[in-house]
Amino acid sequence: MAGYFELVDAPDGGYRVRMLDGAGNLMAISVTFPTKRAAVAGVAMAREIAGTGLIRDKSHDGAGSVIRDRVRPVSVPKEEAARRKKLTPVHRAVVG
Repeated sequence: MAGYFELVDAPDGGYRVRMLDGAGNLMAISVTFPTKRAAVAGVAMAREIAGTGLIRDKSHDGAGSVIRDRVRPVSVPKEEAARRKKLTPVHRAVVG
């Protein structure tokens, strides 16, 4: 199963978005958004960044280098990998 986003109440008011993997493990949590509409727009931005964004290594030994390798998720279920192979390039862009 693919990961998903959850809108949750922020402790100080407003909303946050949690990104979870297919098993329900927390992967990321957003900044606080003032409205649900803004939070949903934040999800749209995160989807775009995730699909096209570079990885900048800001760790102590990374020196700000850009990691250009395309890596696959740590574990992609066989059914999902098989389904993606059957998709056309246009469908892949939409599905992920």
